[in-house]
Amino acid sequence: MMKLVFYLAFLAIPFSVLAHHSVAVIFDIAEVVEAEGEVTSLIWRNPHVRLELSVEGAQGIEEVWSVEATSLTNFRRRGLEGQLVHLGDTIRVAGNPARSDPKSLYVENILLANGEEIVLEGRGAPRWADEVLGEDGPSGDGDGSALQLGIFRVWSSPLDQGLLFPEDVNPSFDFGLYPLTAAARSAVEVFDPVADSPILNCVSKGMPTIMEQPYPMRFFLQGQNIILHLEEFDTFRTIHMAPSATADGQPGSKLGYSTGRWEEGSLIVTTRHANWGHFDVVGIPLSENPEIIERFTLNNNGARLDYTLTVTDPETFMEPVTLSKFWVWYPEITVEPFECQV
Repeated sequence: MMKLVFYLAFLAIPFSVLAHHSVAVIFDIAEVVEAEGEVTSLIWRNPHVRLELSVEGAQGIEEVWSVEATSLTNFRRRGLEGQLVHLGDTIRVAGNPARSDPKSLYVENILLANGEEIVLEGRGAPRWADEVLGEDGPSGDGDGSALQLGIFRVWSSPLDQGLLFPEDVNPSFDFGLYPLTAAARSAVEVFDPVADSPILNCVSKGMPTIMEQPYPMRFFLQGQNIILHLEEFDTFRTIHMAPSATADGQPGSKLGYSTGRWEEGSLIVTTRHANWGHFDVVGIPLSENPEIIERFTLNNNGARLDYTLTVTDPETFMEPVTLSKFWVWYPEITVEPFECQV
C-alpha cells in the first residue's frame, strides 16, 4: 500500500478556484515577481479574490495584469476583515506567475494604498515593510483542555502546521508519486486544469476531494447518525452509525453513502457509491464506485485529530493509496458560511 501526505492548502499551496494542488500546476511557485498599478477590476468574494491591475510596462505602454488571491475565508482567518482593496487604488503585488501567462499572478504579498503590507500565504514573508498584516489566525498545537468533548467540536487546520510538523507537509504535487493505471495516466495527460476543472462556477467537490479542504469543520450528532459539516462549499456529510446501516442498494451520489463504527476510540468511516468521478480536481479520475475508508483518531489530550483516508480503486490505482493529515482544536473558531459566488 502506498502512503502519501494529504497536503494542506494553507501551508504552501493556497486554495483557488482550481483547488489546492492545482495552483502548482497552473502557477510557478518557485518564482516570485512583482507588479504595481491601479486596480481597474475587482471581485472580492469566495471562492477567491480576483483583480486586474493597469501596469506601466516597457516604453510606457499600459499592460493589464490579472491577480488571483486566496478566499475571503482565508482573509478572515488571518485577521483581515472588510474589503481591503478598492477600485482605483494603486497597489503593489508579489506572487507566482502563471506558467502560460507571465502577467497572471497568484499573489503572496499586497502593499495596500495606505502603505500597509499583507502576507497571504504560509510560504510568504514580508517584502516591503517591517510589520505586516495577515500573520494572525489559528496557529499552534491546539487546546488540550476538553478531552471529554471527543470529536464533537470544530476542528481547524493550523496556519503554521508546516512549521510544527514539516514531515507532514509535501509542498509539491507530483503525479509520478501515484501508482496510476495506464488509463488513469492517459486521463491526466489530456486534462486541461482550466477548461476541464470540475469545480468551476462554485460547483462543489465530492468524495474524497472535499476532505482536503483547509477550512474549519464540525462533527455533531443527529439522532443515531454523525454529521460532518465542512465549511468549504457549506458541505454536510451524513455518517450512518446504526449497526444495520449498509451501502448496499443505495444510489450513487457526489459524496457517496458513508457508514461508521467506533474501533478502539477511533471513528472508522467507509464510503461507497461516491460517483463524482474525480480523485482530485487536476486530472486524476476515479471510477463510479471506489472504496474510501477514513480513520479519525484523537490524540491523548484531545487537542489534535489525526486522519487517514485510503482509496481503493483498481481502475485508477494499481494499489490502494493512503493519504493523511490532521486538525487541531481552537475553542474560538467556528464554521462560517462559505457563500461561494460565481
